Amino acid sequence: MRYTHIDTPIGILLVAGDDAGLRLISFPTETKTRRPDSDWRRDQRAFSDVRDQLRAYFAGNLTEFDLSLAPDGTVFQMSVWDALTKIPYGKTTSYGELARRIGHPKASRAVGAANGRNPLPIVIPCHRVIGSDGKLTGFGGGLPTKSALLSLERSVCAGNDPQLAISFPGT
Repeated sequence: MRYTHIDTPIGILLVAGDDAGLRLISFPTETKTRRPDSDWRRDQRAFSDVRDQLRAYFAGNLTEFDLSLAPDGTVFQMSVWDALTKIPYGKTTSYGELARRIGHPKASRAVGAANGRNPLPIVIPCHRVIGSDGKLTGFGGGLPTKSALLSLERSVCAGNDPQLAISFPGT
């Protein structure tokens, strides 16, 4: 496993992957923040595409990531994470609606749990899932970060300069 740290407007992210693809993005403020394992090797060059695409995303110039991904999860988790990638940029959905989309209409809590285990936040946009009442709910990077990501996307969709429209936590 190779890793590096990428400085972003929401803090320094740990990214890790191997020959199969990107496996992890970890927020610095996450309750379960990952640290590199002792057998991981630091390699900044291996993640230039991730760095470039994250920069473009935060600048408001990228609405869909094109990276080789290799998340590790159960069949159910993978189905949830796949459904997350289909939530349009700048839009949100609820856990219940996401459960319906994957064919498990009574599994909104399980969808929430799978959402919370998403190893590739931002790229697999779990921040686009909100409560059925429209309120922001749990997010590994913290609710201020979730709010900042949603504000960025709404700003870009509205044609506004994303850097003027919001202030990111941690900057």
